[in-house]
Order: sequence, then C-alpha cells, then structure tokens
Amino acid sequence: MGAFHAKLRNRIPTQVRRALPLYLVCVTLFIVILYADVLGFAKTKPIAVRHVGSSVTRASTSSSHRRGQFPNKIWQTWKVDPYSFAQKDYETARSWTVRNPSWRYEVLTDNNDLLYVEEQYGPSGINRPDIVDFYRILNTTIIKADLLRYMIMYAEGGVYADIDVEALKPASRFIPARYRSEDIDMVIGVEIDQPEFRDHPILGQKSMSFCQWTFMCKPRLPVMMRLIEGIMAWLADVAAAQNVSISDVQLDFDEVISGTGPSAFTAAVLAEMNELAPGDEITWDRFHAMDESKLVSRVLVLTVEAFAAGQGHSDSGNHNARGALVKHHYHASNWPSKHPRFSHPAYGEVERCNWDAECVRRWDENVEAYRSLPHEEQQKKIAERKAEIDRQIEEARRMQEKAIQLEQLGLSLKKAEEERAKDAGAAQHVFGMQDPEGAQGQPAKVFGGP
Repeated sequence: MGAFHAKLRNRIPTQVRRALPLYLVCVTLFIVILYADVLGFAKTKPIAVRHVGSSVTRASTSSSHRRGQFPNKIWQTWKVDPYSFAQKDYETARSWTVRNPSWRYEVLTDNNDLLYVEEQYGPSGINRPDIVDFYRILNTTIIKADLLRYMIMYAEGGVYADIDVEALKPASRFIPARYRSEDIDMVIGVEIDQPEFRDHPILGQKSMSFCQWTFMCKPRLPVMMRLIEGIMAWLADVAAAQNVSISDVQLDFDEVISGTGPSAFTAAVLAEMNELAPGDEITWDRFHAMDESKLVSRVLVLTVEAFAAGQGHSDSGNHNARGALVKHHYHASNWPSKHPRFSHPAYGEVERCNWDAECVRRWDENVEAYRSLPHEEQQKKIAERKAEIDRQIEEARRMQEKAIQLEQLGLSLKKAEEERAKDAGAAQHVFGMQDPEGAQGQPAKVFGGP
C-alpha cells in the first residue's frame, strides 16, 4: 500500500497536491449553499415594495407587458349604470358590445368608481395609497374622469371609450393587418393636426394633439403612470398657487386641457416615445398630415380619420370612410360649461372658428383693434354683441316653439289617422256581416229566416 501511495504521489504534480485540500473545501461549501434551504441554513429575504414609476419598476413593467395580445376588454365611465342610461347613451354604448360580442364590457359609475380604485390601487393591488387618497378627495368631475381612464388603462388595459363614442368597426380593426400586436403597446389616433396655429396665444397648446376619448393599450404601461403622477403633481401645484385644498381648485377650459386632457395626454406620449427611442427628438412633425398609420416607439399612431372623423378640420374626412373606426357624438361633452373657454367680451370664443384660418385671422384682428378703441367704443361693441346674442337666443326660442308645435301637429294627425283607420275597420266589419256571400264565399245566414 505504501508503494502504491508513493507511486500515486509521484504521478500527481506537487502544485496540485498542495491545492487539493482547498479544492475539497470549495466543493463542500458549494454543496452546503446549494442545499441550504433543505438543511435549514437559509433565511427568507423580505420582498421590497417599490412605487410604480421608479427605474426598477419601469424596466420590469415595460418588458413584461410588451409581449402577447391586448386584453379583450372595453371600458367606459359614466354617471349612472347601463340600466339607467338615457336612450342616446344606451345606443352608443350598445354599439361596442354589438361589434365586439366576445369582449368583456364594463362601465364604472359615480357609485362604484372609488371601490374600483381602492381595489386596484390599494394594498392588495398596486399598493399606491397616495393615488387612492388623491382620487378620494377630488371634486372636479372632468379631472376625475380623465384620471380614472388612465388608472383603468394602467391597471387592466384594453380599449377605453367615452360614453358618447359609437363603435363603427370592431376593435380588432384598430391594428392594421401589416402590424403585429406583439410589437405594439398602445394604439392612439390624431385628434387635432393644425400646427400652423402653434404660436397662437389661445389655440397654440391645443393645435397638435392625440385623441384620448378613445385609445387602446396593454396594462402597466409607464406612460399611464406618468399621466397619473403628473396630474397629481400638477393639481397640487395649482392648489398651492390658489391657496386652497385640492378639492377646492377652480380651473378654466385651457387648464383642464393642458393639465389632464388631450394636451397632457399628448405630452406624456411624446415624452415616453423619446425616452424609449433616444436619439433624434420625436416631435409632432412626425405625425403631421399622415396618410397612413405609423409605429413609433411601440406606439401605433392612427390617422385623424380613425378616431376623430367628421370634425370639419385637420383633414379628418367623414364617418363613411374605410378608416373611420368610431364616431364621437359629443352629447356628453358638456364639461366646458363649468370650465369656460376664454371669451372676448365683444367677439366671443375663437374656438367657434373651428380652426378655419380666415375666421381666426379676423378674430385676431378684431381683438387687436378693440384694444386701441376708446372706452365708449368698446362698450358699444360689447352692447352690439349682447344684442346679437339676445337675437340668437330669441330665434332659437321661436324655433323650439315651432318644433313643439309641429310635433304636436304630427301627434294630432297621427291620432286622427288612427281614428280614421279604426272607423274604417269597424265599417268594413259591418259590411262584411251583411255580405250575401259571407267571408267564405257561402250564402250568408239570415237569422230568423226559413
């Protein structure tokens, strides 16, 4: 045996013999670490909970939800549940289920929206109590409506549509056949494409925007959280500037548009595009006068015709076009009455021009000339406008009265026609009883006869 060990020692290099104990120690440690949980040596590490929007969460959410299909869900929000819809709301809402019969459809209302937010963003969901608290104290209806759509889309994804938006085509048509849904995170459309007004003091911030009354996205997209957190920060700043609580903030039309509406939506999408595709800055110029859809930084941008046809501006086409996917009826869009646009005392709102360049030019010239007029002349212009408004109101009242009269006349004529038809039917019945051939062509029976 001694001779064998000596022989073996002579065959193994001295350096290897000296390092052999170290090799054995390393192998032993590896086995212990590998089976540490079995041997009871391992300790469970606590799970770190991070707020969505951090750099770590951004990496995970932006990659894990960029594969696969969009959720087959359609979301709408409104004051009341579908059983209480007005007829016009019922018809537009029903279009979504008719054209997408296999999709899940859900309406969040003023009665159940907070419960949804608490479930999705509370401790058992995304765990953002700050978002829940913020939503709970909001009183401004349009801000809550804008915020809620972003929160729904972040939490669950799918298609969002305002209650007064009618589906013209199935949601499956939102993505043209030449694209793969695996390559897309979000589908949006152009709403206003009037960059020639970008420097206008009132129209400028609204002149280039994506549509947010209808869009589609996958869940947990950072751009949706960017919007949510941006709204929270913006409204906190406005409240501080007004020296009031968030629930008591007063906002005009342009502040809503830029803070939570299409302008805010557009700014967030462009910022996300640039973050995902560093290099040449992505600006509105890339989406001006589009003839076909474009896929930019995993966002599919459709032409203005898709979601905003029939506007009478931005080369939006009409609802009979092949590319028109929805129709916005605007009957629920009465929020500007609580957040009025700027209205010049003598010339009214420039938005009434509906982006007509000549009309806007005249409005600008009139407003500029007004500034140089003496006070008496300014008051005269204001009085003229008031008289014109009163005339229009009176004309509208007369038209309404005439419409009511015509409706009543129509009802009277319908009733008279029904009475005439009823009398004619009764007479025919009497004549039929006296028909000597009878109803079956047989001699009529005469009661009391032979």
